[in-house]
Amino acid sequence: MDTQTVHKEDLNLFTNARLQFERALTWIDDIKVGLIDYLINPKRTIHVRFPIHMDDGSIKTFHGFRVLHNRVRGPGKGGIRYHPNVTAAEVTALAAFMTWKTAVVDLPFGGGKGGVVCNPKELSRGELRRITRRFVTELGDAIGPHTDIPAPDVYTDQQTMAWIYDTFDMMHPGENNLAVVTGKPLEIGGSVGRNEATARGSLYATEQLLKRGVVPGLDTLDGARVAVQGYGNAGSIAARLFHEVGARIVAVSDSRGAICCDDGLDPDTVLAHKNETGSVVGYPGATAISNEELLVYDCDVLIPAALECQIRADNADDVKAKLIVEDANGPLTIAADNILQEKGTVVLPDIVANAGGVVVSYFEWVQNLENQQWDLEKVERRLRKKMNRAVDETVDCWNELTAKHETGLNGAETGPTLRDAALVTAIKRLATVILQRDIWP
Repeated sequence: MDTQTVHKEDLNLFTNARLQFERALTWIDDIKVGLIDYLINPKRTIHVRFPIHMDDGSIKTFHGFRVLHNRVRGPGKGGIRYHPNVTAAEVTALAAFMTWKTAVVDLPFGGGKGGVVCNPKELSRGELRRITRRFVTELGDAIGPHTDIPAPDVYTDQQTMAWIYDTFDMMHPGENNLAVVTGKPLEIGGSVGRNEATARGSLYATEQLLKRGVVPGLDTLDGARVAVQGYGNAGSIAARLFHEVGARIVAVSDSRGAICCDDGLDPDTVLAHKNETGSVVGYPGATAISNEELLVYDCDVLIPAALECQIRADNADDVKAKLIVEDANGPLTIAADNILQEKGTVVLPDIVANAGGVVVSYFEWVQNLENQQWDLEKVERRLRKKMNRAVDETVDCWNELTAKHETGLNGAETGPTLRDAALVTAIKRLATVILQRDIWP
């Protein structure tokens, strides 16, 4: 990849989401043209500004966003992130990803996403509580159990969700408001298995993909060399779960750096080290490397579980993994997708790979509405069924599109990817429901 191409690459997440969508459309020849603009653009975008009393007595204004991308198949569903780099474009793209994700795993949801521009590492618990409560108040009835349902995301957790629920409940007394948000503590309506859901879902999806023989030279995780970028909730749990089924974790990273060990790392002791020191860096017996080196480390499976646009035109050609499992949202750019496809690297796309979180969020929502409590065995069994089905449908669609391409019935220069297949499945589901419901009025 020449430097001029790299320099020109657009790392805007919404631009990449649109390009992925447009590429998938080349594999669909029976969609009504008028639906395309409706399907890619958000239904509603809310931008709020609000003041907060800080612990030092000052007042600071914060910006927050909530995007409802689509609710044709059901209420919006998607996380709220707290991060200093949150933008309207980023949240819009993530809401679109949620629409495709809920459709590809066949949940009765649409896509939504929210965020507040802040740095949680520099804020006290009291400041975070006040930010959360004021943000929910500003959103008002834009969120709700049957309209738009938040969940945890980057730098938000079950405590954040508890504050959201409590605030909404104070605003709507006398109603069953538990289903307004998922990812809550177990004591107030959370579901068992939710904390591990994203990582466990990615494990189930990876195992099923390998069973289908899609990755040349890799048919099991037993003995597979795995590198994990991002050692937060999803990444650290993924490392542990993949390790438990026989994979060897050879490299991990966090925001401060990365470590590697070809003999294998113990995920639990690495996490204990991070909890004690604040980073995986410095773990005894491991070699320090950079985050950039981790992405191109010699491994069988690479799990990007950090932020978006991590694998790009400037590093994709150096990726050595046979399989990339997208635990993060949008970790690959469209240029990286194209390069990896030429190399023969298989990518299990985010809208399948990390859908376990929204699947178990759906289970929590159902339990809340019906005042039920499921046990862990039931949650994990149903999660595996959902993930296996999503992978099978994606692979089946990929096989159909590949056959179509080989017969020359499609004008695309290259064959389909698994991302194309997953998006085709999602887009067709949405288009079918729109036409079945008809357009009001």
